[in-house]
Amino acid sequence: MKKTFLTILAVLLAASQGLSGQEVYCYADRDTCSLYLDIFRPSEGAVSSSGEVSKPTIVYLFGGGFIGGQRKDDFTTKWFKLLNDNGFPVVTIDYRLGMKNYKVGKGLSGALKAVDRFLLSQQVGVEDLFSAITYLDVNKETLGIDTGNIVFAGSSAGAIITLAAVHAIANGNTAGLPEGFKPKGAISFAGAIISTSGAPDFKDAPCPLLLFHGTADKAVAYKHYGIFGKGIWGSDFLAGRLSKKGYPHCIYRFKDRTHDVAAYHMVLWELERQFLEECVMAGHVKTLDAFVDDASLPSWGSLSMGDIYK
Repeated sequence: MKKTFLTILAVLLAASQGLSGQEVYCYADRDTCSLYLDIFRPSEGAVSSSGEVSKPTIVYLFGGGFIGGQRKDDFTTKWFKLLNDNGFPVVTIDYRLGMKNYKVGKGLSGALKAVDRFLLSQQVGVEDLFSAITYLDVNKETLGIDTGNIVFAGSSAGAIITLAAVHAIANGNTAGLPEGFKPKGAISFAGAIISTSGAPDFKDAPCPLLLFHGTADKAVAYKHYGIFGKGIWGSDFLAGRLSKKGYPHCIYRFKDRTHDVAAYHMVLWELERQFLEECVMAGHVKTLDAFVDDASLPSWGSLSMGDIYK
């Protein structure tokens, strides 16, 4: 039976109508649509700094296989509130859905052909993210967002965009960004990098990275999927490449977990908080590689790429 990404994770990621952010702004007009962002401010009484170091703004990209999803829903707004209660501002953004209405062909040939469309979807998402950052920077006095203190975060397709953006910046591909912009960190819930020109590499050290991924993920590759230099390189590969380069990063590998990890925002809060406080705010240089075998972690069923794009 056909099950899309949003159906599989309905309890956590189903779109909810009628929700509104504290503030909504149109940050870009494209040929096909207008793109909006929401700003969720820290809760009243929340501690928004540690000493003289302000807590970073989390810029979040939703998941949905590049075919669906919304910048806020019942699940993510609970996570945003958790961040706000702990003093972290949140900006959640729209991006164009490059796989919407695209029919993935059967077999290896169909999958390889689809990689070109996946790459385009990733590139369009990065372009939209960079436009959102520029909008925040141009309007920073009015909006009160410090674009020198931003952490990217994303789930599934949003995590792919997040990691691709970090990769682009580390390789000097910063067109569309404010001059000198670099994120303070990035959090990826089941992300990867799509490429048609071989395995991704990092010319310079990227910002501090926190990678979460299930070892049995069949929707977004944990290791690598593809051939002839075309494919998707997941968290396991990226952590290995970063280790070889001596670039600090943190990865948590969840034994036998599937694409469930894309929705572990609330479950892994203490690890996220520790990363934000220690690696981002305190500037501690850390490399951590953890293999987590915990049968008590939630599971909402297996999901494959075929399920998403039937």
